[in-house]
Amino acid sequence: MFSRINGAGVFGIDGFMVAAECDAQQLLSNFDVVGLPDAAVKEAKNRIRAACENSGWPFPDIGFTLNLAPADRRKEGSGFDLPMLLSILRCLGILDLRAELDHRCFVGELSLSGELRPVRGVLSMCAAARQAGIKEFYVSHQNAAQAAAVEGIDVYPVRTVRQLIAHLNGTEALPPIQRTPFSVADADLCGADFADVKGQFLAKRAMEIAAAGGHNILLIGPPGTGKSMMAKRLPSILPPLTFAEAIETTKIHSVSGTLSDGESLMKVRPFRSPHHTMSPVSLVGGGIYPAPGEISLAHNGVLFLDELPEFPKQVTDALRQPLEDRRVTITRANGRVTFPCSFMLVGAMNPCRCGYFGHPTRKCTCSPESVKHYVSRISGPMLDRMDIQIEMPSLTYDEMASAAPAESSAQIRGRVVAARQFAAARSGGRIFCNAQLDSAGIREFCQLDSDASALLRSAYDTMGLSARGYDRILRLARTIADLAAEPLIRAHHVAEAIQLRSLDKKYWN
Repeated sequence: MFSRINGAGVFGIDGFMVAAECDAQQLLSNFDVVGLPDAAVKEAKNRIRAACENSGWPFPDIGFTLNLAPADRRKEGSGFDLPMLLSILRCLGILDLRAELDHRCFVGELSLSGELRPVRGVLSMCAAARQAGIKEFYVSHQNAAQAAAVEGIDVYPVRTVRQLIAHLNGTEALPPIQRTPFSVADADLCGADFADVKGQFLAKRAMEIAAAGGHNILLIGPPGTGKSMMAKRLPSILPPLTFAEAIETTKIHSVSGTLSDGESLMKVRPFRSPHHTMSPVSLVGGGIYPAPGEISLAHNGVLFLDELPEFPKQVTDALRQPLEDRRVTITRANGRVTFPCSFMLVGAMNPCRCGYFGHPTRKCTCSPESVKHYVSRISGPMLDRMDIQIEMPSLTYDEMASAAPAESSAQIRGRVVAARQFAAARSGGRIFCNAQLDSAGIREFCQLDSDASALLRSAYDTMGLSARGYDRILRLARTIADLAAEPLIRAHHVAEAIQLRSLDKKYWN
C-alpha cells in the first residue's frame, strides 16, 4: 500500500514543499525514514507510534518505509511528524482513501498523546504552500494565527490528530481560522518614551534625524548621560511597520522561534541588544544548519551595541559588509542561504576606559596611550559607516531638576513620518529611507544649491573625507532637508550634517 501527504519544511527563512511518501508491506517488520532526515526527524518514529496508539488506533507490526521527497534536500525539525503519521494512517485505511488531499498541506509536531504542538517557520511554510497551489493548510492551533497572515489559502487550526481525521473523513467539520486585517493601531509603538529623557537636546535632534533617514548613529559620553536610555527609545519614534515589512520580519522571527504562541504578525519594529561577549556567528548568523543572527533579527528595526569597544574587533568588523549590502549570505556544505538585514545600527561607548576623558568636573585616570588604545578598537572603516557621531555630555543639576515637560515620542514620530512621506513623494514611492540611497539615487535626489556645494567642497578638502563619507554626508543632509520639507539641500543642511559627523576628529584624530 502506498500513500502520499503534502508537508513543508524551511531552509534559511524560505519554505519548501515536502511530500511524505509511505509504503506499507505485510511481509516486513520495520519502520524506516529516508530522505536526508536529521535527528529530530528520525526520532519521529517513536512519537508517531505513541501518538497513534494514544489516539485509539493500534499501531500494526508491519513494515513502513517513509520517504521525505525531494530526497536530496536535508529535512530538519519536527514539523514533518503530522504528514508522516497521516500517510501511515492512510495506508492503514483509518484515513479515508477517497479523501482528496492533493490540495492540502499538513505541518505539526506530535505529542505522545496525539496533540499537535507548534513548530518554527510556519509563516514561511504556508507561503510556500500557497505558491505551490495548495488551498488548505493544517497546523497546530498555536501556529494558526501566524499562518493566517498569508492570503489566498485557508488555514485550519488543529488540536489533536483525532479531530483532524474526523474532519478529513467528513464526520466532523473543522472551521478555518478567521483572518483579522493587519493594523498597528493596537501595537505599543511608544513603550519607553522620549518624554522621560531630560536635557540632551542635541542628541534628541540627532536621534530624530537618524530615525527619519534610517541612519546609523554612534553615541559617545561618560557613564550615566543617558546613552542606553536614548537608544532604547529609538523604536518609539520610527514609522510603524508596513504589511510587507511585518511579513518579512515575522518570517525571520518565526524561523528563529522568538515569536510567542498565538502571535500573528509582528507589529512593532524589533530592537535587539546583544551582550558584548557574543561571537561573530551569533551576530551574523550561521551554524551547521544556517540560522539568522542578531543582525537579521534586527531586520526593519534597531540593533543596539552598548559598550561598543568591548565587542571583539572580529565581531564589529563583521558588520561592515552587511551594513552596506543589507543582506548576509552564509555558505555551508549543505547549501547557501541569504538572510535580509536592513537595520539601523546604534552604538554607545564611553570616551575612555574609565569613562571620564574630557569630562568638565571629573578627572580622567587613563593615560593618553590608554585612551588611544580604547577608542582604536573601533576601526576606521567601521567608524566611517556611522552616519551620525554625537557626544552626550553630563547633565547639569538644573537640567536634572527641571520640571519642564520634554517632547514626547509621539510628537517626534509625527515629524519622522512626515519626512519619510516627503522622501517617498519626491522619489515617486521608490525611496522611503535616505540611508538606502545608492550612487544613482544620490545624484538624482541630493541636489545642492551653490552655497551648500561650496561648503561641502571645503569640508571635503579640510576633513579628508572618503568617498563613502562624502556620500553619507549627502544622505544625511538630504534627510535634514526632508525634515524641513525642502526639495533642495541648502548650506545649513550640509553644515548640520557635517557637525553630526565630525566627532571622530576629537577622539580618532
